[in-house]
Amino acid sequence: MVRTIVAVPMELLRLSGLGCQYWLNENKRAQGLLGNSFPWKMRSVKLKSSFMRPGYGHKKMGIEVVSPNISSPTPSIGGVECLEAWDDEYDGVIIDSNSLPLSANAFSSALKASLSIWKLKGKKGIWLKIVEEQADLVPIAIQEGFNYHHAELGYVMLTYWVPKGPCVLPASPSHQIGIGGFVINDKREVLVVKEKCPCSCRGVWKLPTGYINKSEDIFSGAVREVKEETGVDTIFLEMVAFRHVHLLAFEKSDLLFVCMLKPLSSDIIVDEKEIEDAKWMGVGELLSQPYYQEDHMAKKIIQICIDTYENRYRGFIAQELTSKMDGKLSYLYYNDKQKLAFLV
Repeated sequence: MVRTIVAVPMELLRLSGLGCQYWLNENKRAQGLLGNSFPWKMRSVKLKSSFMRPGYGHKKMGIEVVSPNISSPTPSIGGVECLEAWDDEYDGVIIDSNSLPLSANAFSSALKASLSIWKLKGKKGIWLKIVEEQADLVPIAIQEGFNYHHAELGYVMLTYWVPKGPCVLPASPSHQIGIGGFVINDKREVLVVKEKCPCSCRGVWKLPTGYINKSEDIFSGAVREVKEETGVDTIFLEMVAFRHVHLLAFEKSDLLFVCMLKPLSSDIIVDEKEIEDAKWMGVGELLSQPYYQEDHMAKKIIQICIDTYENRYRGFIAQELTSKMDGKLSYLYYNDKQKLAFLV
């Protein structure tokens, strides 16, 4: 059995957002704080002054809760069980999407009960993930005041901001991240492709580009894209430049990172689903295309890559380090002239 003592202000016991009244018999026992889903035993105990909080005076009782070895039992009000959830690091709540009630009525009741409790506890942001199979619950949550945050394949994320005033929860993802691979061989030939697309670069010989996958590192994405589009194996040397532009697809911002890659093979195998053609092309021929005379950004990127190849410019290497902030290994991109000189 687990035995804990919880300090409870008397005002909280008397008032509830659901209209339920909690009361405390100071001489005998507390009743009605939680439902009967678990074998609770409650009795009043005296608390030391260190438990007192300003604003409640000095009359405060404790509730001794004796329960089975359950770390986080689900409370209930008026016989309605609340949603299973856990606290986040920012005084908010993350609802367990794997334990949502199956019926719309049960979900509606549980959501209302849960919101009342979280408001009494002073919680701030509430996060609710609803999977595609339970999409009928979305309108119910919206009716209770939740807002759309973002959606991905198979689910939608909703949020609820409890305090009065502007919501300060982080916004939905605002950027898409692309990569480009500059691959040049010993003959000063650059690996270029023609894409099958109706965009402005159709028919233009250009660098292999694409978008990084979820949880993929920038340099790994560049190596993968070059391999997928051309069949050429490469290794990462350095990141030489990146471009930042706004209001592109669906009004999202776009980051394009250009990476210098060293070829490990030369034979080309074109990805016929995306690429019309691919080949090794001289630098002069590449830049002589009318497209690069009109597109100053694309021309500057090629020039920076050539300067890097000829040791007139140095970009960023990637070093894997551990951060105390999250305890994870991740890559830091920075300029290190000594290591870059060794790589080339």
